Amino acid sequence: MVIVTLQRDKCIGCNYCVEMAPLQFQMSKKDGKSVLLHSQNAKGFFTLKSHDHSIAESVELAAKACPVKIISVKET
Repeated sequence: MVIVTLQRDKCIGCNYCVEMAPLQFQMSKKDGKSVLLHSQNAKGFFTLKSHDHSIAESVELAAKACPVKIISVKET
């Protein structure tokens, strides 16, 4: 399983995550911050749990590209 977490409140809207993983992230038209698609919100932490390991590489690139380091990725 791949677990991706986004701490959305701290997003600065740089768009790097969308460039690296466009199938998992998009930018909100309301506030210009990143949205982790198909995620669950728990107190500002948006979490996506996926059995599709093929997303791991792109979301890890997004996490590394994020200048404020608000994306974490775990594989189990």
